[in-house]
Amino acid sequence: MARPTATDVVDELFTRPDEEGISLALVAIRGGDVVAERYGRRPANEFEVAADVAADTTLLSWSMAKSITHAAVGLLVGDGLIDVDAPAPVPEWAGTDKEGITLLQLLEMRSGLRFTEEYVDGDTSHCIEMLFGGTDPSFGRYAAALPLDHVPGSRFNYSSGTSNIVARIVGDVVAGPGGEPAAREAAVTEFLSSRLFVPSGMTSAVPKFDGAGDFVGSSYVYATARDFARFGELYLHDGITQCGAGERILPEGWRDHACARTGHDPESGLDYGRHFWLWPAFPGSFACHGYEGQFVVVFPDRDLVVVHLGKTDIAHSRGLQMRLARLAELL
Repeated sequence: MARPTATDVVDELFTRPDEEGISLALVAIRGGDVVAERYGRRPANEFEVAADVAADTTLLSWSMAKSITHAAVGLLVGDGLIDVDAPAPVPEWAGTDKEGITLLQLLEMRSGLRFTEEYVDGDTSHCIEMLFGGTDPSFGRYAAALPLDHVPGSRFNYSSGTSNIVARIVGDVVAGPGGEPAAREAAVTEFLSSRLFVPSGMTSAVPKFDGAGDFVGSSYVYATARDFARFGELYLHDGITQCGAGERILPEGWRDHACARTGHDPESGLDYGRHFWLWPAFPGSFACHGYEGQFVVVFPDRDLVVVHLGKTDIAHSRGLQMRLARLAELL
């Protein structure tokens, strides 16, 4: 029996039974070259008709945006405008039991703040209430107001709210505290575009904002699969862009900062760094994860970045990850 090839694995992904999930885009880049690429067909929904996905189709990141938030913090660290070890500059926390929470603890998902990361039951989900409930136009402010349940730094709790607190801090540094939402949005859009997206070659990337004008750093960046791969390449090369002659845009060692193990998720069996996931089966690897099967997985020892975008129910997420791992092995 012939040994399976990378093409065989890609074929399996794009011909899965619908109940296992739909693959919309896959791109693998090794040594700067595209070594695998495939696109699918987006099914119709209540907002849009069915359509073929192509290389220039922008797709939603979901929680892969958290890793882009880590990059935004890195830019400000490089500018000397943020100290991740200092208490997070959240005005509402002054004089409360939360005032000692550091920005580093937020990046590690160890703030101690209450947050239920649930995507189905709106009655128990802070995530659904924050993003869709209209409780507060500022998603970061909504999350910052939640109770402190644990000593900061003592417990890992994956939280989209935490990422939006960080994104709000980025907005305060870039645009100044407060201000009109439109002005904040314009300032942060310019910052992300000129300092991160354009230099790294992510020219299709479009961030989305909440009602207060802050980047929804937990969930909302649209980009093509190739541009998400370019983000992976940026971290593969420790913050040096692969466009032109190359330019360092993130502080030296910022990749290692992202990959320091700080938590473990027993449900998935994966470790957590700082707004990046770690795949223990591939030592040294790290990944951006998004709801329903969005992945940018970086394998430094293989000089490889693998991107998958689509719609896979969480019940089949492990199978999808195993196929992506097998693809990495074959590439």
